[in-house]
Amino acid sequence: MFTKYNPIMPSIEKSTLTFLKDIAKNNHKDWFAENKPRYLEAKANMENFMDAVQDRLNKTDVIDGYKVYRIYRDVRFSKDKTPYKTYLHAYLKREGASRRGGYWVGIEPGNTSIGGGFYGPEKDDLLRIRKEIEADGKTMYDIVNSPNFIKHFGAIKGEGLKTAPKGFDKEHPHIDLLRKKQFYAMESFTDSEVLDPDFADKVVETLHAIRPFFDYMSDVLTTDLNGRSLI
Repeated sequence: MFTKYNPIMPSIEKSTLTFLKDIAKNNHKDWFAENKPRYLEAKANMENFMDAVQDRLNKTDVIDGYKVYRIYRDVRFSKDKTPYKTYLHAYLKREGASRRGGYWVGIEPGNTSIGGGFYGPEKDDLLRIRKEIEADGKTMYDIVNSPNFIKHFGAIKGEGLKTAPKGFDKEHPHIDLLRKKQFYAMESFTDSEVLDPDFADKVVETLHAIRPFFDYMSDVLTTDLNGRSLI
């Protein structure tokens, strides 16, 4: 059960959101060069916030570390040539081969999202997930339709096929899960929620809500269909 942490935790500063709003309006190198100290302050704020989130998660999980992604966009293969991202995103990696899934924290004015999951499962992993759903789809279905999961995420998300994967029955009772190529969950937050002093508590509560799904996927991806360990 999630309980709030009593000591005061770092929060996302208003200046961080203001910087992200400003760079969205001035997305060019001259403006960024002049305002780079503001970016470094925003990045430091994000890192302090993520330090606290990681410490909290480590009370119930084992986190190998986190990464705050660079603000510089890779425009080589994109039609959008604006050089900078208008958000700060971080990824928390779970430690060890037995712990699957990663946590995601994305701070963006008007579009902040917290969650995680499996965005690009390898071919063999995706087949293993589908085989598990084929054999026992109810287990995953019950997890992603539990009251706490729905409260935070609404539904499991991810791109999918228009029809059944090759070799699977299109009439399977859980064909909606079998068709998926991605499995992730996200909860959205308003700017006022992001700036609330208790936002870190809300982030950790959200990430706790996805944990049963991660534990299920970890069990699936570290065993064969007979339940024998692969690690």
